Amino acid sequence: MHARRTRLSLAAAAAALAAAGFSAPALTSSASAYDPAPQSATSQKAQQAELRFATFNASLNRLTAGDLVRDLSTPDNAQAAAIAETIQRVNPDVLLVNEFDYVEGGRAAELFRDNYLEVAHHGVAPVDYPYYYVAPANTGVATGFDLNNNGVVGAPGTPAGGDDSFGFGHFPGQYGMVVYSKYPIATDEVRTFQHFLWKDMPGALLPDDPATPAESDWYSPAELDVFRLSSKSHWDVPIKVPGRKPVHFLVSHPTPPTFDGTEDRNGTRNHDEIRFWADYVAGGRGAAYIYDDAGETGGLGRGQDFVIAGDQNADPYDGDSTDRAIWQLLDHPRIQDPHPTSTGAVEAAERDGGENVPQIGPDAEDTADFADALQTKPTDQKNPGNLRADYVLPSERFDILGSGVFWLPSSDPLFTRLVGVYPFPTSDHRMVWLDVR
Repeated sequence: MHARRTRLSLAAAAAALAAAGFSAPALTSSASAYDPAPQSATSQKAQQAELRFATFNASLNRLTAGDLVRDLSTPDNAQAAAIAETIQRVNPDVLLVNEFDYVEGGRAAELFRDNYLEVAHHGVAPVDYPYYYVAPANTGVATGFDLNNNGVVGAPGTPAGGDDSFGFGHFPGQYGMVVYSKYPIATDEVRTFQHFLWKDMPGALLPDDPATPAESDWYSPAELDVFRLSSKSHWDVPIKVPGRKPVHFLVSHPTPPTFDGTEDRNGTRNHDEIRFWADYVAGGRGAAYIYDDAGETGGLGRGQDFVIAGDQNADPYDGDSTDRAIWQLLDHPRIQDPHPTSTGAVEAAERDGGENVPQIGPDAEDTADFADALQTKPTDQKNPGNLRADYVLPSERFDILGSGVFWLPSSDPLFTRLVGVYPFPTSDHRMVWLDVR
């Protein structure tokens, strides 16, 4: 049964923020719901044995390799500063940043941490992440095949070449990701699944060429022998929380289910990239097919706790997802959905109108503002409206203490600097956070 789109009041948002440890003053010209609380969030969490996880598609991607390192090498990049301030105000203990170009050796991750996260912005205390994790992504890695079946193998570094890469990208690692943590990362126990082949997933939704009578034949046998499931990568990053066993931070960024044709090659891939985590956390025989980049097989053990995070590019009710893709996680018996909300999303849907009007999912749970960003796109490209695309989903044994989306209403004094309207000062996605005990 579909949920009806709902409205959330500013009072309700303030109550939710207060419950989550933020001060929640009246929204005046000088006070924001995300002003730092009198007591630091870190000390509050220590008293409550609480952990805050977050995901943020921060759009820290660039068109050319090396540009992100250039932009982060000084403290003067306005976008990076606004993103850092957003992170400081939410102050997560463990954070995934999507669309952060991969640079070998972690150079970009360290520059962002040293020049932005550890520098105070507009009176907000710096945030210290002693630990981070980065690894290669499939974006921009050439396959040598004509994956979009246009008759040409695109040259690397071009849009056509991006279409023929393992994941769309103009150079290897574009649109990558990074995990930051206040707690140690068990790096020797990290599992990556960058090279897992799509065809090795039982019952995979391999795309079909509608021009032929054969089934699931969009990709040739030779292409399927090399084609990777992950458009970026899937990582299992164990976080070493004191006094307990590690929490597995399961992070990814599935391809958008768009920019394809009637074969739905991106939609089906998005579905199976999401399904990967559903099978992984179920464990047992259903996960026996999984192998990681080190050759180890199987999924997560039943006694292991986890948090799934990332821009899943799939809304439960609206958009172009294939076969209820995100419901594979939301309906999973081992996964909880905290239903994070914001008042800014409600206001944005009303302001943007258009495709937002007939949508059936709740406005308050949207995490991405796509309507404004697509006003400059070709008229034949469907405007999806604002969607819930970003998720932080804990395993069933966690107590959920609070959750939210950093999407402020226009009346908030931080709105123009940290949220805004297209072209956005940070990203067309909003940070999603979750508190658990």
